[in-house]
Amino acid sequence: MARRVSWGLGDQAVSSLTNFLVGVYVARSLDATSFGVFSLVWVTYGVLLNVSRGLGTDPLTVRHSGEPGPEWREAVGRSSGTALVLGIAGGLVGVVVGLLIGGSLGNAFVGLGIVLPALLLQDSWRFAFFAVGRGQYAFVNDLVWAAALVPGMVLASHHHTVSGFVLAWGGSSAVAAIVGAAQARILPRPAAFRTWVRLHRDLGYRYLVENVSTSGASQLRAYGLGAIAGLAAVGTVRGAELLIGPFLAVLMGLSLVSVPEAARILRRSPRRLPQFCLVLGSGQALAAMLWGCVLLFVMPASIGHYFLGDVWDESSRLIVPITASVMSASFLTGAAAGLRALGAARRSLRAQLVAAVLYLGGGLAGAAVGGAYGSAWGVVLAQLAGAGVAWWQLRDGLRDHMAGLGPTDRAQDATPSAEPDALLTEPIPTTGARPAPAAAPTPAHPGDGATDDAAAHATGTPRIPVVARLRTTTQPDTQSGSPERSSR
Repeated sequence: MARRVSWGLGDQAVSSLTNFLVGVYVARSLDATSFGVFSLVWVTYGVLLNVSRGLGTDPLTVRHSGEPGPEWREAVGRSSGTALVLGIAGGLVGVVVGLLIGGSLGNAFVGLGIVLPALLLQDSWRFAFFAVGRGQYAFVNDLVWAAALVPGMVLASHHHTVSGFVLAWGGSSAVAAIVGAAQARILPRPAAFRTWVRLHRDLGYRYLVENVSTSGASQLRAYGLGAIAGLAAVGTVRGAELLIGPFLAVLMGLSLVSVPEAARILRRSPRRLPQFCLVLGSGQALAAMLWGCVLLFVMPASIGHYFLGDVWDESSRLIVPITASVMSASFLTGAAAGLRALGAARRSLRAQLVAAVLYLGGGLAGAAVGGAYGSAWGVVLAQLAGAGVAWWQLRDGLRDHMAGLGPTDRAQDATPSAEPDALLTEPIPTTGARPAPAAAPTPAHPGDGATDDAAAHATGTPRIPVVARLRTTTQPDTQSGSPERSSR
């Protein structure tokens, strides 16, 4: 497991660092309004990326994690074909919308439409490699993308247009997508799109809703902020998010182990699960606070000016609310880890949807009151309320779980168990895990729904696609509007 986590952290570090450098380079090369346009394109890409993951790569990591045999090759061909079809369809919509809008914003969306198929295809290769324990392949593939970005960004800087940077950023992913196909020795099968979606609709649609609720709220907040306070306000918020980006990379790396560890604790002593989730959330919140203090009191303003240029003056005012929002979201993700371990799919989805609605409402209401600054504080209040809802659902989910335990299980929960850490030695279908084939979904508790998560809980093996939460998100996803691939 340590090796899998190491490659996951390494790949996440490459992806997050690349995203940070791209954002910094674009911020230094463009004015605040143009950077706001680039930020709108970025969050739109994040939504489309989560659509691709929900329908394509999330089901792959759940049901086809194992040895790279014929079954895996067939599944990868279909899932990558799904990503390619979604990229082409979304790209066509982006081109049409961009032509209708016109101007700098329209040209930027046309550029996104052109490069979207390559962006989504490259992401699908990354997940395919993690599904069979080849995280080093994903690491190399992201390094290839990073290397291809250098000449592309230098060339775009000579034109000083948002569309040029979008084409350079997305176009360089085409190089990594081609290399990924060579690494896997598999060609995408777009014709299998309908078959793949039909076979995994029980998982895909739920993951689609969960993924898009978060990134969609981020996108709508960015659009609303731009409409209410102007595009420069969008660039200001994005600049502040870049400052907190390195810390978010650490949190997304922790997501590799938080859910499996929560499942282990649930199996051995269910009553300790809330304590673990509280410690997890509190530890992340404390780390976020320390990072915010570094930005406020240690980092010289000259460094901020160097990285963000003209964007720094306004973005620096948002360090406190952005840090507070990450601290609040840390408690939300702590409760979410417990809900995933319980297999309470409907409760998890309910908490996610409520948190997304609160986030959007708080961000837009704050924007109407105080522009970018007000929107940032509105998100803080929304994240606190969302965390409360998640903990409420965790309490009820644990109560249902305890009610379903037999007398023997309760007696074992009352005393320390001498059972070995089976979940640390059994294969876990996270980054590079190798589980047995998926069983048919069975309900975990009355009212929680028949999902694969519940089936996994019933058999004692966590089947949570932790890899699918890298890069975005939906991460611990703070709903900041930055698709850190959740990583890219």
